[in-house]
Amino acid sequence: MRSYARVLLAVAAGILVVFAPTAAAAPAPGSSHTQLPFPLSLQPDGVRAPAAALAEANTGMIVWSRQPDIRLPIASITKVTTAVVVLESGDLERPITVPRSAVDYAAAYGGSTAGLAPGEVLTARQLLYAMMLPSGCDAAYALAEAYGPGQDAFLAKMNATAQRLGMPNTHFSDPSGLPAPDDFSTYSTPAELVRLGRHAMAHPIFREIAGSPIYHQPAGPANRDHVWETTNGLLREYAGTTGIKTGSTNAAGTCLLFEASRGGQRLIGVVLNSSPDDLAAATADAQRVLNWGFIPILSSLSAS
Repeated sequence: MRSYARVLLAVAAGILVVFAPTAAAAPAPGSSHTQLPFPLSLQPDGVRAPAAALAEANTGMIVWSRQPDIRLPIASITKVTTAVVVLESGDLERPITVPRSAVDYAAAYGGSTAGLAPGEVLTARQLLYAMMLPSGCDAAYALAEAYGPGQDAFLAKMNATAQRLGMPNTHFSDPSGLPAPDDFSTYSTPAELVRLGRHAMAHPIFREIAGSPIYHQPAGPANRDHVWETTNGLLREYAGTTGIKTGSTNAAGTCLLFEASRGGQRLIGVVLNSSPDDLAAATADAQRVLNWGFIPILSSLSAS
């Protein structure tokens, strides 16, 4: 097991004391993660999210967390798993006709859309951009219909993927994360979302899509012109951001699964329910967590 220096900030004296290397603390019983043994004084300030986690992305080692194993609704972060199922199924150039039910479904729940029209034909790859950037629930539904085939079969694949990735406290009842059939039927934990994010970002195509601020799909013989912009403000506001996905529902509040790199260090994290309805609050929480994670102390530990 890797060893890390145990650090203690002597606030009163203004002195940083570094103790001899010790083994990383063992996970709590039933926990799905390992966390570094940092004292309470070495934590990010001002984070509003009641549940969050930050990990060293190369290893998955969680360096800070708040209620990492609590089950909570995750809104459109769900679409990361939808993308993983599609990408691992392959055939991304297959044409998919957008069914009217996809548009009706998004409208019925007041979900965000990619502005798809019933009957237009796009490839699976194009629909992944439509789903991930503007958080198109219409695109998620269309992909699930095609790759299930059908919603039920696709949800079974999503839940099987979660189990395969070692996410026992995660469940999906909708490919978009909408409250179907209820607010809490799709859920996960901060620790397990970090695991999901690491798996997804290891796929080059997912990484490219999740890191794209904007995507223009010109009009074609069977599709309209579309310009899809990301809902992830971190990509515009925080240097080094490489993804991943926002989420927002009444029950979940505003959420963000994120990854960023600085120098040789790569961090991945998540904040859940930063605000009832302000996505900027989740972005600000992610920035606070990343700023803390990129301090020299943690950078040197990650390299040890």
